[in-house]
Amino acid sequence: MLENCKSAQERWGGVSSLIDRWLNERQKVLVEFCTLGKIQDLHSKNTVHREKLKAFCEILVDYTSAGHFEIYDQLVKEGKELQDSEGLEAADRLFQTIDATTEIILDFNDKYLETDDLKTLAVDLSRLGESLESRLAAEDQMIKVLHTAHSEKILNIS
Repeated sequence: MLENCKSAQERWGGVSSLIDRWLNERQKVLVEFCTLGKIQDLHSKNTVHREKLKAFCEILVDYTSAGHFEIYDQLVKEGKELQDSEGLEAADRLFQTIDATTEIILDFNDKYLETDDLKTLAVDLSRLGESLESRLAAEDQMIKVLHTAHSEKILNIS
């Protein structure tokens, strides 16, 4: 899709649009996370709670997958095409943080898609929240070093 663009501005502007859509998805993840955290009496017999949890898991995994299989690849590709070795080195370090949080996200998803036992949900949500905070900071930094930092170069190439 992005490879068919005629100019660097069109190409990397497409990455900006992709990132914007992804960040909107991230906003939905955070809203749903906060909604779950506000429920005072979570219990498995309440089908609304189970459905909210299931919907949250789905959007969380979709967001996580989009990062791994779309966004990060495009950011790295941009860094390589613009020969940004410093940004690419920073991205490698940031990937380590992101990968560690991915395991926590997938474990949370697997656990709560297969159980109706919500006894440890509050503790697991807390752990997930800490993980998301770390992940979002790393993702923001990756966008900064591999995309935002190139905005001037992209304008000059066009």
